[in-house]
Amino acid sequence: MKFKFNEEVENALKTKQPIVALESTVIAHGLPHPHNIETAENLENIVRENGAVPATIAVFDGKFCVGLDKEQLNILATDKNIRKISRRDLPIAVAQKINCATTVATTMFIAHRAGIKVFATGGIGGVHRGTLPDISADLPELANTPMIVVCAGAKIVLDLPSTREWLETNGVSILGWQCDELPAFYSRSSGLSIDERVETAEEVARIACARDYLKMPNAILLTAPVPPEFEVPREKLEAILASALSEAEQQKILGKEVTPFLLAKMSAESKGETLKANIALLENNAKIAAQVAVAVGSDSRQ
Repeated sequence: MKFKFNEEVENALKTKQPIVALESTVIAHGLPHPHNIETAENLENIVRENGAVPATIAVFDGKFCVGLDKEQLNILATDKNIRKISRRDLPIAVAQKINCATTVATTMFIAHRAGIKVFATGGIGGVHRGTLPDISADLPELANTPMIVVCAGAKIVLDLPSTREWLETNGVSILGWQCDELPAFYSRSSGLSIDERVETAEEVARIACARDYLKMPNAILLTAPVPPEFEVPREKLEAILASALSEAEQQKILGKEVTPFLLAKMSAESKGETLKANIALLENNAKIAAQVAVAVGSDSRQ
């Protein structure tokens, strides 16, 4: 496997320092410029401030880059030709030596094989709305890759009850970070259950240790609500989303292009409220993930 580590991550792996993986699709396709590059740098700094090493992941020239330099981050933030890849695209990216941004599924695939245990993202993919059985590759990756994934739930544009049911059926443990129900990305509540509430990073580390002892292959999904001052009410979001879904259907926007289109429309219609919420939850998740990574490292040394 063609890994390329930056110096900071390579040293952390050698000395067994806590590391947090970060995805790159949010830089290339999730946030507008210059918010994307500013947020990418902020997330890495937040991870460092909380005692861990950031490892933003992408594919450059067909190599799995774990930890990026400033030039690579800038390319992701500004190059319109950066490809968004899921798990199925990895052989193509490697063989054709393509520059790519990694989704949740591909970031997990690469991070796990690099020896990283904790991953922070915004929201996971899931079961899409509509009649077609459209299921994100993020879900089977969560069922088969034993990492701790910190997120704010599934993206609001998805079918949240069906996504919750899929995760339950496929053995993915869902923890609520100081909350009693599954967050709904921009909103703090969804009305859907979690499997267990946790208050501290040490609790999460113990649960992950027990999973590993049992040799279970699934990820642990640690869900953290968006900070309350940035929450966008669900009722407001659903009204905006209904209009955006109708427009996507009229424009025949399909597949992996749907979610970025819907998120961009929601940001415009909410006058930037959802953009602010997105950045706030990304930063919050990075902080929590770093604390968990430190706790996992301490737990493994006991």
